[in-house]
Amino acid sequence: MKILVTGGAGFIGSNFIHYWLKKYPEDDIANLDALTYAGNPENLKEHENNSRYTFIKGDVCDKELVNELVKGVDAIVHFAAESHVDRSILGPEVFVRTNVLGTHNLLEAARQNGNIRFHHVSTDEVFGSLGPKDPAFSETTPYNPRSSYSASKAASDHLVRAYYHTHGLPVTISNCSNNYGPFMFPEKMIPLFVTNLIEGKKVPLYGDGMNIRDWLYVEDHCRAIDAIINKGKIGETYCIGGDSEKTNKELTQTILNLMEKGEEMIEFVKDRPGHDLRYAMDYSKIKNELGWEPAVSFDQGLKKTIDWYKNNQAWWTNVKSGEYLEYYKKNLKNSILRKSLFSRQP
Repeated sequence: MKILVTGGAGFIGSNFIHYWLKKYPEDDIANLDALTYAGNPENLKEHENNSRYTFIKGDVCDKELVNELVKGVDAIVHFAAESHVDRSILGPEVFVRTNVLGTHNLLEAARQNGNIRFHHVSTDEVFGSLGPKDPAFSETTPYNPRSSYSASKAASDHLVRAYYHTHGLPVTISNCSNNYGPFMFPEKMIPLFVTNLIEGKKVPLYGDGMNIRDWLYVEDHCRAIDAIINKGKIGETYCIGGDSEKTNKELTQTILNLMEKGEEMIEFVKDRPGHDLRYAMDYSKIKNELGWEPAVSFDQGLKKTIDWYKNNQAWWTNVKSGEYLEYYKKNLKNSILRKSLFSRQP
């Protein structure tokens, strides 16, 4: 296969590219990424000279570029999105632009160039917030987004479904719970807390710490997307969960214990506006239909993640300092997608 991955320099996208190139040695991947603050070329540094990998610096909102890139591909895997809720509170416009208009550009390009297979990566946050005893989100849960981020992702989900029903575009959608693992941008909770503790700093815990999240190790997420692309039913949505619900306080305590730190390192901070209480995912559909379930337990995944950040301090130090933003200018040659790379075989 020849695959266009959008947002592949980000956390989940880069892990997916590592996963796919390793598992499918005959496949080629082109990575379209605008290299905003969350996109880091160092995430894929080992593939810079890989003939099966091509990087294109560009915006999913660039209609001409997107239309050109999709002409030779067999599938599009769409990760590109603004995703940090705190940032959506401060500046929602960019979330609407990237998550809604960018998705529309990709769908339209896929439609105009032969109805290209399209997988859309979404989030559990489109479903809103659960109470402590509510059943987990599933594919039939009504949408109830509560932030500009989740509202923009909900809109993109609806666009994807509309292109399936109206135009027959071969699409699938996945809604996943909170990912964690290598290359996660250290504004997010787990890497922020781990790197702060390595630096001897306290960890900022929102409110009373009783908000609940379901945690999914990123490689398990990649395996789920793989299963959906290869075995999923066109037009269907699949919920992907980690079967690991934890309160933020429980998660914090676990990190402290694994890093041999005490509770004096917790700094309770003012809760963010509209902070959803609980997310949980019922992944029985993807388990029953495609045979997928998480393979990495939360304890295993968290230990692996902490070890990765301990062993890759140069990576996150550059991210926290902002030096990573200069990496592209200094070291990464701007690859150009040549038509020959993705020319269809007769």
